[in-house]
Amino acid sequence: MKFLDQTRIYLQSGNGGSGCLSFRREKFIEFGGPNGGDGGRGGDVIAEATLGLNTLIDYRFRQHIRAGNGRPGEGSNRTGANGKDVVFKVPVGTQILDEEGEELIADLSAPGDRVVLLKGGDGGFGNAHYKTSTNRAPRRADTGYPGEEMRVTLRLKLIADAGLVGLPNAGKSTFLSAVSRANPKIADYPFTTLHPNLGIAEVDESRFVIADIPGLIEGASEGVGLGTRFLGHVERCRVLIHLVDGTEEDPAAAYRTVRGELEAYGAGLPDKPELVVLNKSDAIDDDDASERRDALAKESGAEVHLISGVSGDGVRELLRAAARVIRPMVAEEKAEEAEESGPWRP
Repeated sequence: MKFLDQTRIYLQSGNGGSGCLSFRREKFIEFGGPNGGDGGRGGDVIAEATLGLNTLIDYRFRQHIRAGNGRPGEGSNRTGANGKDVVFKVPVGTQILDEEGEELIADLSAPGDRVVLLKGGDGGFGNAHYKTSTNRAPRRADTGYPGEEMRVTLRLKLIADAGLVGLPNAGKSTFLSAVSRANPKIADYPFTTLHPNLGIAEVDESRFVIADIPGLIEGASEGVGLGTRFLGHVERCRVLIHLVDGTEEDPAAAYRTVRGELEAYGAGLPDKPELVVLNKSDAIDDDDASERRDALAKESGAEVHLISGVSGDGVRELLRAAARVIRPMVAEEKAEEAEESGPWRP
């Protein structure tokens, strides 16, 4: 299945049904009076987040979503049937924005989140609605109210606990395949990864989701390479795992390049907890590894984890470090949710 993280669709809610102009006509009933029923209400357009999806590719081919119209009222005081609501499902983490993609309408960040984007039109009144003591035979019936329509932009930001960032060929896809059952494309040329990949890592009693995004290069914030478009997928991550290629002559410069692009992108990424990793330790000797690790630690001001995604050296220690960062954040979020929901009552 192809990955698509942004698309634009057209939405239209249902029109209300018209009211009925009708009079009761039965044998031996001299003054039957009005009995025109009201029209049915038009259907709503509803978006719902579901766990079964991780791409917006369905809406590349289904770009028009319309709810059902309300049925007109009928005689004998019969109200028309309401139009059928349409619920279109999107992946968890989908943002719904206006047509230009600037104003946020809804953020469906949890499974089961729903939002009514357009309400259906109300049904018109039949003539029985206008019967009064002074107007015994009203000849007025209203047409149904029209529904609403709009174009929206769907933008997917994947939900992951940890995000992998780094230059192309830093070993991000190899690392993801080593710690999870994901099968990203791996090759010895830049930009092997063209779209984000997700994997679930397990260490000790912890389990968390890791997102691998395409590599960043200098000038990505200005559109060079694949740009910074995919950085949106790590905006929701709790921790960044910054991989630096250990075979680089100057790993500190590689680190500075990626950090510069994160600063240029903003959106809170520069302030997230970061684990700095010197990868591909199996491809360099101990002296070079020690020298480059010290240079990277001096540049980043943080502890540097020395690992090899191929041999697995240092990988479990890195996962434990990530789990130590993620675990308290998850506990804090659960406590906040429990506080908001209030005390449990039988």
